[in-house]
Amino acid sequence: MTQTTIPQRIQTLRDEMAQAGLKAVIVPRTDPHLSEYISDHWHTVRFLTGFTGSAGTLVVTEKGAYLWVDSRYFLQGESQTAGTGIVIMKDGLPETPSINAFLTENLSEGDTVGINGLLMSVNDTAVLRSALAKRGIKLDVNFDPIDRVWADRPALPSDPAFIHDEKYAGKSATEKLADLRHDFESAGAQAYFTSALDEIAWLLNLRSTDVPCNPVATSFLYVGADGARLFIDPAKLNPAVNEYLSASGVETAPYGSALEYLATVPADVTVLLSGARASGAVASVLDGHFTLGESPVSIPKAVKNETQIQGIRNAHVRDGVYMVRSIMEIQRIVNECKPLTEMGVADILERNRRTDPLFFDLSFESICGFGPHGAIVHYSATPETDSALSLGNLLLIDSGANYIDATTDITRTIALGTPTEAMRHDFTLVMKGHIAIATAIYPEGTHGHQLDAMARMPLWKEGKSYLHGTGHGVGHFLNVHEGPQSIRLNDTMAPLMPGMLTSNEPGVYLADRYGIRCENLVLTIPYETTEFGNFYAFETVTMCPFDRALFDTSIMSPEEIEWVNNYHRTVYDRLAPALTEEERTWLADACAPL
Repeated sequence: MTQTTIPQRIQTLRDEMAQAGLKAVIVPRTDPHLSEYISDHWHTVRFLTGFTGSAGTLVVTEKGAYLWVDSRYFLQGESQTAGTGIVIMKDGLPETPSINAFLTENLSEGDTVGINGLLMSVNDTAVLRSALAKRGIKLDVNFDPIDRVWADRPALPSDPAFIHDEKYAGKSATEKLADLRHDFESAGAQAYFTSALDEIAWLLNLRSTDVPCNPVATSFLYVGADGARLFIDPAKLNPAVNEYLSASGVETAPYGSALEYLATVPADVTVLLSGARASGAVASVLDGHFTLGESPVSIPKAVKNETQIQGIRNAHVRDGVYMVRSIMEIQRIVNECKPLTEMGVADILERNRRTDPLFFDLSFESICGFGPHGAIVHYSATPETDSALSLGNLLLIDSGANYIDATTDITRTIALGTPTEAMRHDFTLVMKGHIAIATAIYPEGTHGHQLDAMARMPLWKEGKSYLHGTGHGVGHFLNVHEGPQSIRLNDTMAPLMPGMLTSNEPGVYLADRYGIRCENLVLTIPYETTEFGNFYAFETVTMCPFDRALFDTSIMSPEEIEWVNNYHRTVYDRLAPALTEEERTWLADACAPL
């Protein structure tokens, strides 16, 4: 792809806009399921801009092109769009207007904005329409010219679907559908429609490989009072899966017929939709006989059952073994001054994890950033950027796997050679925040944003910070990023509940120098009940040592040192039985008391 290709593609889109009478178009980086991770067919933003990050929204006007990205992608966005004329809009900064504000400030009364209504939620569509209407600007939700703009667009995925065994899922699809019916009836509805691929996969115990690193099947699901209909490409279903779905009370229909079917639902049937996860196009087809509410699937999916929790614990021990083997290999190669690059590190991690009998896929493309690349929050090495490792800087590794019994996500920052005092100081500040979250005790009803400042305070005291969230929910043999809970500065309106699996990953990033992030997954568990109610705590399930060479104990409290030593003792006890003698020796040194 050349720097001239992107402007040509955007101009082709502008030609389509002109024919449709539009002054601006919004192109979200998502699919009709409002997914974060998407199949190649829906990578329209990447095609139009060259930007490969997992979050971004493109706005094209008659004379400009603007790409909104969050803090994870400020540097990456500028690098990947350099020379194309695209302006990077740094979302979340005070000086950056929202897309809605930008449009109302730059368009005139009588102008029209176009979107593909399938790619924007009910809530966001309503907010956009209202904002534009106040300035006399119209909204066209049926603008979808991408097949004409993108001549060699990849086809929709047709990978086979398969059943996720109940011995790992812990609950049958029949039971989950019965619970769902009870929940939507309690909300005053007679049906529920979901486009969310993780919800469908969890509800039906059905998985596929349609989206890289996310074991979901491209589909829609309608659940009525006494039946359900799965809209999916028939080529994805073998006889065993068809029989399983039928036995679970689920009929099937072609993927492309979902909206057509919704148009036939009787007007006296109120369909519950998630305002955040159903598209505006779905709401439009239902023509008033729907109600908006929180997804009745999100909490049951997020609160893991006992079978899932045991799988999570088991998988993290195995994953810790592969991390130990990978770190040992990386350190040996670098210490011997043999060639190794960032992409080579990712290969080592994947090779070790693939030896697991329950390995299915990576849970995301490994992030391996050496030195300055570690300061790019979601850096992804390419053949053009692939840096060679050497002694004298930090290596940030963020990686994970989807095993049949759990999903893992871990970040470790490793010193190659002797770290500087500044590196040790910054690392320890990050770990102080990590430990604050890991040791938090909080009452029932606590939301993640109420804990978030605990992770940031050691950095804030020195005028440092990070712009991403401290923690995100994690699925079970599903998507590595799942809600509804999170730990971040802004409230997601979902309390932390026992059984929820969440990441704990504060960091600090110094442009052109290095990045530091320390991530474990933590399980919310009951702690105690007092006269003031129920209190919860976190159980750390990730099992892998932190780099002892990076701790500066002079700025740590005795309690923080004790936490690290206790954690490392647990890591050694749980991993050692699966290691060779050489690996146990390495781990004993890595887990020695501070």
